[in-house]
Amino acid sequence: MRKTLFSLLAILVTTTATVSTTYATSVEPSNIVAPATEPKPEEVKNALDEFKSLSRKERKERLKDVKKEIKAYKKAKRAGDAASDNMILIYILCVLLPPLAVYLHQGEINNKFWISLLLTLLFWIPGVIYAFVVVLGADQ
Repeated sequence: MRKTLFSLLAILVTTTATVSTTYATSVEPSNIVAPATEPKPEEVKNALDEFKSLSRKERKERLKDVKKEIKAYKKAKRAGDAASDNMILIYILCVLLPPLAVYLHQGEINNKFWISLLLTLLFWIPGVIYAFVVVLGADQ
């Protein structure tokens, strides 16, 4: 699991480095195009091969950079600066699978998730109501 996570992080760093150098060459805002949400399999394979060809020291540096970026993203998400999720999907999940909606909204398994799971298992409606309270409470 850990090895897979690190390889995914390495792909992210390599792809980010490639994209940032591409965007750095075109300074005009009209030339900037948002990257696709999912990279092509060839790009992923090339990025992974490039990461594997790096020295051990360079790999560690890139992994440190990735960890810093993840921490910054989580901090921004907690502060409410991160981009909002597709809230319509979250609302639908509040009705169908309340614990999943709470988990996706919170981003981690915490006390709110366990309360939602318990209420959903005992009686469905309290779990749905609690999920809506958690999801809507943070948006206001």
